[in-house]
Amino acid sequence: MPDAAAGAPAAPPGALAPFAPQGAFRLCASTELAEAGVAHVFDVLLWRRPARAFALRFEGRVVAYLNRCAHVPTEMDWQPGEFLDAERRFIVCSMHGAVYEPTTGQCIAGPCAGARLMRIDVVEGAGEVYWYPSPDIGPVVFDEPT
Repeated sequence: MPDAAAGAPAAPPGALAPFAPQGAFRLCASTELAEAGVAHVFDVLLWRRPARAFALRFEGRVVAYLNRCAHVPTEMDWQPGEFLDAERRFIVCSMHGAVYEPTTGQCIAGPCAGARLMRIDVVEGAGEVYWYPSPDIGPVVFDEPT
């Protein structure tokens, strides 16, 4: 994956900017993601249908996943942007209690043990966080006003 350009100015959220890593979309400023804090939730298209995703900082690096439990395709946050357990060690699905390892997205306990969350590739550089689309997960594109 390409590195973010050093000293790049901020772009509007979701905008594909000329200084962004090629093929990446700006997600948020790095400072918006505190260690084991509230996640940044954002809209994506999964198989061309609206879906939600989230990014959070864990053990010093940013990770991002589709906001969809591997057990039942439902959003997992128990409050907006709140995915971690009380000890801030694991991602927990609010619906059925599936427990996921934040750095890998692997379910380590609960009804989907061994399954994984759908990962979204991210890169952090120049004080910004960017995400990369995949064949299954893409950006939401809004029409320009006429």
